[in-house]
Amino acid sequence: MGSKRVITHESEIVLGDSRIPCFVLDDGTRVLSGHGIQRSLTLTEGRSDGGSRLGTILAQKTLEPFIYKEKTRADYAPIECYKGNQKISGYEATVLADICEAFLEARKHITLSSRQQRVADQCEILMRGFARVGIIALVDEATGYQYERENDALQKILKAYISEELMPWQKRFPDIFYRELFRLNSWDFTVKGIKKRPGVVGTWTNKLVYEQLPPGVLDELKRKTPKTPKGNRKHKYFQLLTDDIGEPHLAGQINKIITLFQLSDNMKHMWQQFEKLTLRQHGYEQLELPYHFDEKGHTIAPIEESTLSDFNKNLKKALDYKEQN
Repeated sequence: MGSKRVITHESEIVLGDSRIPCFVLDDGTRVLSGHGIQRSLTLTEGRSDGGSRLGTILAQKTLEPFIYKEKTRADYAPIECYKGNQKISGYEATVLADICEAFLEARKHITLSSRQQRVADQCEILMRGFARVGIIALVDEATGYQYERENDALQKILKAYISEELMPWQKRFPDIFYRELFRLNSWDFTVKGIKKRPGVVGTWTNKLVYEQLPPGVLDELKRKTPKTPKGNRKHKYFQLLTDDIGEPHLAGQINKIITLFQLSDNMKHMWQQFEKLTLRQHGYEQLELPYHFDEKGHTIAPIEESTLSDFNKNLKKALDYKEQN
């Protein structure tokens, strides 16, 4: 027996007068409640055994040429999933669109029974409420899975650009940190958008947060975690942060930058604000920006690279990447 398919997200979508429970499973499958589908198609009216009515409709000979025109019976197989110990029966989310299209196509070519005609009329109403391409987005938005989906993709990208010892800290960043950073750059916070900006996101995250620990802290963490002969550090930096001071400071810095993001109109504005903040914190240290920014956040008047520190040479490369993509 295979392992149980577990529900990780749930909500409901609203299509006209129909409210259909929807779920996302632990393997990413989007599911609509079987009972919800049947109610939306008016298959349960006047019946107490509505759970079997959809199967009956799918098995009707007159509808087979339309329902199975491009699908197999396996495509319409029920999915058993679990919310704790509660078993829920549903169908892959696009099945509802497939059924609606089949009924509307059948209505054009054959004479439907009165019950089939009523279902076809309801299918027309439902099709006005969603398009095939949008049904996945409807489920993701209703359950909140869209944000986790995008964040999962971001985590994988950042893992390639943030050193191993920093990764445990990076996992503590809330979604809003990166969502606001993308807003400042007018980037789409989507899987496709995230994949286009890997280097610069990691660079800016390090600059704005990790390097802003109190003077000497990062050097001390490096000193206390010497590298092994293989070049790896014996301990992670975060393991040496104290619960009462170190970790709260990290969280405080993250929240400070989130506030800075939220108060900024674009990246130019954000870097100006960050420079002021840095000057106030250090009293005399001038933040060395490798570019000036125009009012839209675009970089202009590049500084001679030979005058930059190692970090800002890397930051310059990241900004060049941003401009080219």
